[in-house]
Amino acid sequence: MLPFVRPFQIPNVSKVVVPSISQLVFGRFFNPNPSLIYPRCACLSCERDGAAAAGELPDHVGATKKGTLRSGLYLVATPIGNLEDITLRALRILKSADVILAEDTRHSWKLLQHYNIDTPLLSYHKFNESHREATIMQRLHEGQIVALISDAGTPGVSDPGMELVKLCARENINVVPIPGPSAVLSALSACGLSTNEFTFVGFLPKHTGSRRSKLLDAANQTATQLFFVPPHKFLQFLTEASSAFGDSRLCVVAKEMTKIHEEFWRGTLGEAAEVFSSRQCKGEITILIEGRTGSPITALSEEELEHELRHLISKGNSISTAVKMVAEATTVKRKEVYALALRLFAEFDETSQDSNS
Repeated sequence: MLPFVRPFQIPNVSKVVVPSISQLVFGRFFNPNPSLIYPRCACLSCERDGAAAAGELPDHVGATKKGTLRSGLYLVATPIGNLEDITLRALRILKSADVILAEDTRHSWKLLQHYNIDTPLLSYHKFNESHREATIMQRLHEGQIVALISDAGTPGVSDPGMELVKLCARENINVVPIPGPSAVLSALSACGLSTNEFTFVGFLPKHTGSRRSKLLDAANQTATQLFFVPPHKFLQFLTEASSAFGDSRLCVVAKEMTKIHEEFWRGTLGEAAEVFSSRQCKGEITILIEGRTGSPITALSEEELEHELRHLISKGNSISTAVKMVAEATTVKRKEVYALALRLFAEFDETSQDSNS
């Protein structure tokens, strides 16, 4: 028994054992018997009250053999760079799930290994999503807990998971978002542009005409426009965006967010095209462009198209080359530009013959 001491006097003890932070955190979430660390009341009402206070009560409804989790599809947000940016709830879900659907199992395995999670991984990406759907839906109908993660950030946004969520919604299967890291919100919060209203455009289409049309539509919006761009297409994006938005439109290039070399570059689209022409980018890039403040941008009229075609053909370009160049620089379909070029070329040819005669 310790001797009587006055207030604030430290008793003479040989050793005080205090659990470390890692023991408190991982013992609570990964210990199969949490009561060894935190004594708990066995009363069901106390358990439900505690869950409600923690904001986790929905997970307790319709409990399964996994404890307090309902069966269903769990969309788990994972770090976009820094492994510390994962929530405790996300770790619990990944630990408790029957299977984890991952875009790249080799990439996701590093995250699971870092947090000592041994839940089985199953690849799920745009090349096999239709093939996997039957197997995944069977698991869900059997009452399993299926977690879905992407390579980084929140799954289901510009991601194959969108189709799976739509299928679950049609078949009345529980879909649970587990919020966390997001490249969209991270970039938006630190960009310095207007955030009262924004449009998430995501990745642009592969087809040149569709891409041009998408950019012109975005350029006419008054809200901040947000794009995802692969590193190998970044210079092409800057060139096309400068043409659609104008060189003077302000933009923010967000690179390597949450990582050691995180960067938020700010300037105009014209300046960005010049600066990044000599810089090599790694990883997907998030770029934000300020909304329109002036009059709307209009597509070229037929007279303007004729002027461009006449100019290119007079410079010695073939009809097909001139058509390709004009179609790539406008929203007009290539077929329509070609028909206009044929008419102009016929008129040009008739004029030449009359002058020669």
